[in-house]
Amino acid sequence: MPEKQKKSVWMLLPLYLFTIVFVACPLIYMVALSFSSANSGYGVEWTFTIENYKKILEPVYLNTFVESFRLALTSTFIISVLGYPFGYFMARLPKRKKEKAMLFLMLPFWLNSLIRLYGWIIILQKKGILNYILEKLGIIEEPLAILYSYPAIVIGMVYVLLPFMALSVYSSAEKLDWSLVEAARDLGATKTQAFLHITLKLTFPGLLSGIILTLIPSMGLFFIADILGGNKIVLVGSLIQEQMTRGSNWPFAAALAVILMFLTTAMIMIYRKITNAKELEGIG
Repeated sequence: MPEKQKKSVWMLLPLYLFTIVFVACPLIYMVALSFSSANSGYGVEWTFTIENYKKILEPVYLNTFVESFRLALTSTFIISVLGYPFGYFMARLPKRKKEKAMLFLMLPFWLNSLIRLYGWIIILQKKGILNYILEKLGIIEEPLAILYSYPAIVIGMVYVLLPFMALSVYSSAEKLDWSLVEAARDLGATKTQAFLHITLKLTFPGLLSGIILTLIPSMGLFFIADILGGNKIVLVGSLIQEQMTRGSNWPFAAALAVILMFLTTAMIMIYRKITNAKELEGIG
C-alpha cells in the first residue's frame, strides 16, 4: 500500500471507530430492543416479538404520530414564511450589515434553549408582557390564555428552529448569481416573475434543506411541548420519554424511535431525490 494511502487510512480510522461505537452500535441495539418485550421494573426479556410494533397501530398511538406531524407541518410552514425572507434579504445586505444580522441571528444560541423557553412563559402567561401590551393598546379587554396551548407550542417551535431555516436560505442565496436576475429584468420580466422563475428556483435547495432541518426535529422536541404546552399535546418524543421513565417499557419506546427514524430517513431520501432532480434539470 502506498505511503499516502496508509496515512489517509490512519487519519480516517478515528472517524470510523467513532461512527461504529457511537452511531452504528446504539442503532443496532435500539432495533434489537424494539423486538424484545418488557419485564417487571426496567427489565427486558430477549424473546423475539413484534407486539411493540402492533401496539403502535392502536388509535391512541397513531393519533400521537398524526398530531406530531400536524404540528411539525404547521411550524415548518410558519418558519418557511418567516425564515425565507430573512435569509434572502440578509444575503443581499452589505458586508458590515450582513455580519450584524448574522450576529443577531446567532445570539440566542449563546443561551440554553430551556432558559429561552422559560422566558417565553413570562411573555405568554396571562399576566405576562404580551397581554399587558395588548391591553394597554386597547386590542383586548381580558388577558388571552395563550400559555399551555397549541399556539404556544407553535410559537416555541418557530422560535427555536427559525435560525436553521434562515441560515439555510442565506447560504443558498449568497451563492446566487444576481446577474441572472438582472438579465431577466432587462429582458422584460417583472420583479415577481424574476423572483419566481430565477431567484426562487436557484434558492430552492436552501429552502428545502431548511424545511428538512425544521420538519424533522419539530416532531421530537418534546421539551417544548412540555414547557409551553403543559403536557396537553403529546408528541412522539414525549411518548418515548414517558415510556422510558414512567412506563418502564423500553422495548416499546425503542419501537417508537425506530418508526420515527424510518420517517426521518424517508424525508431525507425525498429531499435527496428532489435536489438531484433539480441538479439534473439545471445541467440539462
